[in-house]
Formats: sequence, C-alpha cells, structure tokens
Amino acid sequence: MYDFDQIIDRRSTDCVKWDNLEELYGDKDLLPLWVADMDFPVAPAISNALKKRTEHGVYGYNLISDRYYQAVINWMKRRHSWDIEREWIVFTPGVVPALSYAVRAFTKPGDKVIIQSPVYHPFYSTIETNGRHVVTNPLIYKDGKYYMDYEDLEEKIDSRTRLLFLCSPHNPVGRVWTEEELRRLGKICLENDIIVVSDEIHFDIVFKGHKHTVFAKVSEEIRENSIICTAPSKTFNIAGLQVSNIIIPNRRLRERFNIELEKDHISRPNIFGQEALIAAYEESEEWLDELIHYIEENKNYFIGYVENNLPQLEVIDSEGTFLLWVDCSGLNMDPEELNHFFVNRCKLALNRGDMFGQEGRLFYRFNIGCPRSILKEALDRIKEGIESL
Repeated sequence: MYDFDQIIDRRSTDCVKWDNLEELYGDKDLLPLWVADMDFPVAPAISNALKKRTEHGVYGYNLISDRYYQAVINWMKRRHSWDIEREWIVFTPGVVPALSYAVRAFTKPGDKVIIQSPVYHPFYSTIETNGRHVVTNPLIYKDGKYYMDYEDLEEKIDSRTRLLFLCSPHNPVGRVWTEEELRRLGKICLENDIIVVSDEIHFDIVFKGHKHTVFAKVSEEIRENSIICTAPSKTFNIAGLQVSNIIIPNRRLRERFNIELEKDHISRPNIFGQEALIAAYEESEEWLDELIHYIEENKNYFIGYVENNLPQLEVIDSEGTFLLWVDCSGLNMDPEELNHFFVNRCKLALNRGDMFGQEGRLFYRFNIGCPRSILKEALDRIKEGIESL
C-alpha cells in the first residue's frame, strides 16, 4: 500500500544526511548511508496533520494536550504491553538531551557512568562534557553475535559508579536484548545502587523472531530504578520535530530529573511535534508495520548480496533497528585505509566503527532505511571498489 521504493530528492533541503557531506567527508557527491534517519516520506496521516495545523495560521504557545498523553499511553500498551501512567511521562526535545539531563540529575562531577561499547557515540560526549567519567563495559563479540559481559561489569563497579546507559535495541550492533539478559543486568545494578537510563528510541523496529522488552517491565524493583527514553522520531522518521518522552515511574527520580529540565525551561513540545506524535501513534500503525517489513527485506537483501559478492565483509545479523553493523576486517586495511576506501574509491558516506568505541575500529555502520535501489547502488559501489584494488 505504501511505496517505500520511491526516491525523494533530499538535496538542498538543509538535510544533515545529504547536504552536509562536503563539510564532513570532503566530497558532496557521495551516496550517504550514515546518520540514522530514513529516506522515506512519513506516513500520510502525519503529513495531513501537519498541513491541517499549518492552515490554522496561528502558532503561539501551546499546551501539552490530553490527547498527546493518551496517545503515548495507548502506544506503550498496544505495542509494548506496558501500562504507564500519565504523570510518568516527561517531555524532552530529544533523547540525547535527556541523557545529559539524567547525568546532571543523578551524578556529581567526577562520578562514573557505564556504557556498553561499541555504542551510540553521544553516550560518550554527554558523560564527558558534563564532567563525569566514562567506564566502558565492552560487549562480547562471539560467533557473529554480541552479548553482555556481566563479569566485566561487576569488576568495574566501584563507589563512584552512579549510572548505566543501556542501549536497547542496541545501536549499532542490532541486538534486541532478551528479558533474561535485561533481568541479569538489572539485578547487578540494583545490588550496586546504579540507576539505569535505557535509550529505547529504536524499540518499535524489531524483526521477526525477536521481541523488545521495555527494561522497566522486567520487575517492579527494576521499574523503580530506571529511566526509559522513548520517541517517535526513529520509528516514524520525524527526528527534525524533536519530540521525545522520558518515562520515569519512580516519583523521586522523576522530581530530580524535572529539576534539571526546569533549569533550562524545558516544558512542552512545539506545536508541530505534538501534532505529528498524535498522528503517528493514533493513525500510522499500518504504515509502520509495512515499513518494518520493508526494512527487514532490505536487511536480507544486504546480507545476501554480501554473502554472494563481498566475502571480505561480514554482516552482523541485526535483530532490530534500520542500521547494520559490518565487520570489514577482511579487507585487511587499518581504520584510515578503510575510510579512504569507502569515501574515495566507493564514494559512500558511512559511519566509521571507531566512533562507537575502539571495539568498532574495523567495522562500519550502514543505514538501510532507504529505497532498495539506493542500497543496491551502494553495494555495487563496494563491489566495484574491491575489484579495482
């Protein structure tokens, strides 16, 4: 019903993904499969809602409507089987700002925050720029799959460790953590009085055979020790509207978090972000289901192409998200040589693996949230690049 093969020209629209290539990569004529937004038009209901609001013609201060809160509550119940209460929902203009607010709310300068690398790179900067220390608990990479290293985690916890940033589903490695994995992690954090801030921004895009478990659902004790970061931005490709909802069941934690928001006078989404969220959560579920199917087919196409044509690469079989983590060590290049190969020989803009941590130094992250013809073109360029070596 929805045409995800349609190519939308995003150039000259002040688009980070397409219009920032020369500044970041030194070449404006690259094919971009990097930053995590998709090249698909949004669901029609979202466009219609924005057009309707635009036609009103007055864009003054707005309240967060009852309908907004109810849309979030219903979505969490319907898609994630989690009953939440209105007062648990705290608006922020993005998940990354929420991470920074959490660091300031629950730690002091010099305290430690644990991350599970290789991981979404703003995890590092939100900790370090706030004067706290990053503690890496690297994931275990074994037989083409990633696992949590609980023994290493316990060894690295000390009296200054206050927070753990969880990425669930994990960006970039594509793991959808099982309930058992989350329970074990939650138990360790409870025993050591470590609050878990769970970035679940990709939680709606999960493939067949896998199920996302909201971290706070694992147990009542874990619920009271967690901050759940959600947003419609990745799910519905509306990151530019800057709407996120941080769900904090524990009243004490919520009050401390809100103090940080009040310091910056953060209180409500913009008019258009609010309308987009409501239309997404109330009217766009069918679009999402078709999108997930299309992305999973993109993933399967990518893996099949690599297996048949690019034996030098190994794709980590993602369980969710529209991102793929690719082991490029078979090209026998160091990180700088890999960067030169992809940018200058293949004419591709990708995310270097070492930006997610040194564990990713010979990996690259590919964004497969695009029409399949673009994906094919990118893979063909790699094939031609290798053949020309």
